[in-house]
Amino acid sequence: MTANGFRLDGRLALVTGSTSGIGVALARGLGEAGARVLINGRRLDRVERTIERLRAAGIEAGACPFDTRDAQAADRAIGAVERTVGPIEILVNNAGMARRAPMIDLDPADWQEVIDTDLTAPFLVARRVARGMVERGRGKIINTCSLMSERARHGTAAYAAAKGGLQLLTRAMAVEWGPHGVQANGIGPGYFVTEMTQPLKDDPAFDAWVRERTPAGRWGDTAELVGPAVFLASDASGFVNGHVLYVDGGFLALL
Repeated sequence: MTANGFRLDGRLALVTGSTSGIGVALARGLGEAGARVLINGRRLDRVERTIERLRAAGIEAGACPFDTRDAQAADRAIGAVERTVGPIEILVNNAGMARRAPMIDLDPADWQEVIDTDLTAPFLVARRVARGMVERGRGKIINTCSLMSERARHGTAAYAAAKGGLQLLTRAMAVEWGPHGVQANGIGPGYFVTEMTQPLKDDPAFDAWVRERTPAGRWGDTAELVGPAVFLASDASGFVNGHVLYVDGGFLALL
């Protein structure tokens, strides 16, 4: 497989939760590899600002705003894109959130919000996009998993449950849609500096723990997730299905 096998020229990619953090980094990376990227978020103003920045960098970007937890909203937005722009060939389910609290004190409403956002929403969006992929016999789905698809930490019950479920949902997608030419895989980021994790990074004790626990001795930069995402979105990963690629600086390798 030559370098051309990693190109995404002309392919339409929807990246959910792509107005900040890991999402915007992945959208930019897919765009730099030649994809046309659809920016998603619940706030149209943030979507439009992100599109402006990407277009200024020479990336072909458009808007696809909707709440990923709303099946009807997803159906309307994705249907409109398919009618006016073209078929979605790459889906990155990236929208996510966390609520940290000891499990005994965790509000059931907070639990449900995390499950709805981090597990149910990827199911709803992938199900809608996969209909066209299955019909065309081709498609790539990438779910943003986590270290907590494999491990748990105090105060992360809802997030760990959702991300653990997302790993197995990814495998279920591969099993059901693989015979129709669709590959579903995940990326499992370690500790990366984003708007969501900045408070953890600013905590001296937690920062020291991450650096000590990660063999690389540092936090990740979101740009370091781009290569794995492009690989999983491209023809180079044509026989990779149901796999979670952990990008964690060696975190899971350390006992």
